[in-house]
Amino acid sequence: MSSNLKVLLSAYACRPGEGSEPGVGWQVARELAKHHKIWVITRENNRPYIEVELNKNSIPGLNFIYCDTPKWLVKLNLKQQIVYLHYYVWQIQAYFSARQLHQKVGFDLVHHVTYVRYSSPSFLSLLPIPFIWGPVGGGESAPKTFWPDFSLRGKVYEIFRNLARRLGELDPFVRLTARRSVFARATTEDTAERLRKLGAENIQVVSQLGLSEQEIAQLAKYGQSEPNAVRFISVGRLLHWKGFNLGLRAFAQADLPDNAEYWIVGDGPERSRLESLAEELGIDHRVKFWNKLSRKETLQKLAECLALIHPSLHESGGLVCLEAMAAGRPVICLNLGGPSILVTEETGFKVSVHNPEQVVNELALTMIRLVKERNTWMSIGQSAQQRIKDLYNWESKCQSLAKLYQEIIIK
Repeated sequence: MSSNLKVLLSAYACRPGEGSEPGVGWQVARELAKHHKIWVITRENNRPYIEVELNKNSIPGLNFIYCDTPKWLVKLNLKQQIVYLHYYVWQIQAYFSARQLHQKVGFDLVHHVTYVRYSSPSFLSLLPIPFIWGPVGGGESAPKTFWPDFSLRGKVYEIFRNLARRLGELDPFVRLTARRSVFARATTEDTAERLRKLGAENIQVVSQLGLSEQEIAQLAKYGQSEPNAVRFISVGRLLHWKGFNLGLRAFAQADLPDNAEYWIVGDGPERSRLESLAEELGIDHRVKFWNKLSRKETLQKLAECLALIHPSLHESGGLVCLEAMAAGRPVICLNLGGPSILVTEETGFKVSVHNPEQVVNELALTMIRLVKERNTWMSIGQSAQQRIKDLYNWESKCQSLAKLYQEIIIK
């Protein structure tokens, strides 16, 4: 493939060695540099991490441009208390920096990579070159039938989240971003529907997540041995929309061996409510809260468990689902959002979503099935590993993306 395209990436979040959005920004930039000449415009606070990595491992064809908002706004956002306001203003600053750079370099196209957020504009869409938006997400909502289980804090969060999205959709620059996209890439069908209403025409549904070949090889090692006990695990911040309460209720209801355990790795505002629920269900002696652990420690815990329980009610991604699949561990998730894109019938279990009681029942039945049918457990784990190798390694994902760039320019 020709490597003479000059591509500008917008990556507000971009750091080597991290997961989530910073990891997405870095991995996409690094892999695309194998195919095209890449310039990345990112935040000034990412510079130290990027420069340390590039000093260790230089990457030909990869260039970084750092810009930021006025210092007073940077200070206000130190603890990310106004992160979305900062992000919006940064987008404006990035446009002016990119416009000057475009006059010197002459980019062939521009691609917005992070944040993965559909309800904020990308002002780089105003450049006079083809613009790709995303994948972007955030169009998912927690079904209303689950709201009664939320704490007051959780209900307030959902109300303000929905309000913020609606306000974003009214922003003329968000609509302009959608209309100017030659491709708008959505993480889920829910977000794709929002993009259609905003005026985007060419829409693809594709996960923003991936793993490097090195990560896949490392995770495969965790899946080489079968767990010696019946354990299930959930990983993530303890937030109301993560649905860990549903996992606990299902575990309490399932007919499992007396020594079966449910592990929860993470911390957050819902911790005390989850602990109280475990006690109320009479399973507190079988539930272990491990607090927030390092990635390595988390993966070691995952390797000691039969399956990942991930009953998230609205999520654009679900990186832990990819990691579990790469480690040969079946994922039990809800048929909602990003996890439902990652998981198939051959690689895990997607529980239909109507109401909390129905979800709890299906989760419980799936737990029982995995314990009783070890052949099913093994075949699903192997299929999950193969799916990650085939579709979710960064190398192949970015190779397809580099090809898409070529197709856009040829048209």
